[in-house]
Amino acid sequence: MNKVKKAIIPAAGLGTRFLPATKAMPKEMLPIVDKPTIQYIVEEAICSGIEDIIIVTGRSKRSIEDHFDKNHELEADLECKQKNELLEIVRGVTNLVEIHCVRQKEPLGLGHAIWCARKFVAGEPFAVLLGDMIIESEVPCLKQMIDVYEERPGSIIAVEEVPWESVSSYGVIQGDMINKKLNRITNLVEKPKINPPSNLAMIGRYILDPKIMDILEHQQPGVGGEIQLTDAMKQLAADQNMYSFRYEGKLYDVGSKLGFLKANIDFALKRDELGSGLWEHLYELTGGAAQDAGGMREARRIG
Repeated sequence: MNKVKKAIIPAAGLGTRFLPATKAMPKEMLPIVDKPTIQYIVEEAICSGIEDIIIVTGRSKRSIEDHFDKNHELEADLECKQKNELLEIVRGVTNLVEIHCVRQKEPLGLGHAIWCARKFVAGEPFAVLLGDMIIESEVPCLKQMIDVYEERPGSIIAVEEVPWESVSSYGVIQGDMINKKLNRITNLVEKPKINPPSNLAMIGRYILDPKIMDILEHQQPGVGGEIQLTDAMKQLAADQNMYSFRYEGKLYDVGSKLGFLKANIDFALKRDELGSGLWEHLYELTGGAAQDAGGMREARRIG
């Protein structure tokens, strides 16, 4: 069995939900506190044992490539000014992992973006991590999935339960339960408008068999006139085992404004140099309610 050592991060979307901020800046470069969103995704992949990453970019996405490239002028300036801590941070980003980039020349959908990386995959199983979903967990979400894959070879999709009224915003699965975390998938539907098969939504983490590239090559446009990854996975599931996996962790949909703000607040509260000041601000805004909630959370943590 081939191990999962490669990952694709699609980052070619236009980011229209964050206009005008994303008119010139990729949404994947919007910071969660002081780190670009996409770096959290790359770090999850690395901590899961991924050795090679390809980022699928689009027009006006050059800054993503530059972020992970070496910046000689910046490093020389920081070294000259003896700002060693910042220098270590900058060099650390460059040395994270071997990162490649390929461009999706037309915005034809997520399925097409994955297909653009077909030469990189080269017949091996691979992971896909969507760039606008950050998952905070003790064991990285992708690592949890790889552990399952090594026990049950086959494509694996991370899912979580969402409110029924929100199902039409997601791709959802239908399947036969194996245990409380695993289902064998029998059907997948992209953004169902009526009669959704379940409220188990796909949340942007996949391990896929390379045969999906052959399916994507001939995939017809689906919802929204785009080539949908869900449609190709549905065909793949008819030919081989595919599982859904309920991961452990907290999901932040940073592709939405509310999710982005929640992530910034939660991550900042955990920073020693920011947490107390932010709690004071929240206390002022909420008339003490935030402080009470923070005290209860701290008491639970200590207990």
